[in-house]
Amino acid sequence: MYSCGIDIGSVSTEAIILKKDDNDNFDICSYVIGRTGSDIKTASENIFNDALLKAKIKKEDIKTIIATGYGRKNVSFANKNITEITCHASGVLSVFPDVKTIIDIGGQDSKVIKIDKLTKKPIDFLMNDKCAAGTGRFLEVMAKALDIELENFGKIFFNTNEKIEITSTCTVFAESEIVSLIGHGVDKGKIVKGLLYSVADRIISMISRLGLEEPVSLTGGVAKNSGIVGALEEKLKTKLLIPFEPQVTGALGAAALALKI
Repeated sequence: MYSCGIDIGSVSTEAIILKKDDNDNFDICSYVIGRTGSDIKTASENIFNDALLKAKIKKEDIKTIIATGYGRKNVSFANKNITEITCHASGVLSVFPDVKTIIDIGGQDSKVIKIDKLTKKPIDFLMNDKCAAGTGRFLEVMAKALDIELENFGKIFFNTNEKIEITSTCTVFAESEIVSLIGHGVDKGKIVKGLLYSVADRIISMISRLGLEEPVSLTGGVAKNSGIVGALEEKLKTKLLIPFEPQVTGALGAAALALKI
């Protein structure tokens, strides 16, 4: 039996196709990551078709399709839509069944989800979706201001001993602050390190309101940035569990839930 999960985020859309075996385990047949753009309907259809092509199956082979993410209600061909909190928890727990805290940092929002150790379901969460500070978009803007490729932030973080405090919490003001620091000749490596610590501090402020319970998993596209991982692990004093492809966790959770319908 095949299922599909589609996660429509503000920046990217992901689709994943699973196949359940006779022992109720599943294998990943394919997954695809693409840009959402301004047309959610077209984006979701294209990503779904690409996932079918990679899996070498047809739409008729899929028993259940579940959509999640902010654009989930616009996926007309989905059988059901489920909130991203539930789907992210499902996705992480399918990989790391003992996780108690989930940190998800996406393109335009960040969230922290607390998992009940007995029921294995979300019992509380906090979401920052009103401001881009501390998200992937924030880091993209800062990388552009610094004229440094974002994928190089990790290497810079680990090779730089000192940091410059970034005091602005607003993306616009933080960009202006960085431009000013560059103008004063401040080492860019120190600015990058300060930026990554500032993102970590914003996430930790959310965690502190829920209470940290280990093990902790980090998901979302920003989890691919080793600098962010390093800053968070240093501040939290714990090892973060990161799924094989942290950007498709929501879609994975949606597809896993679809197998149970």
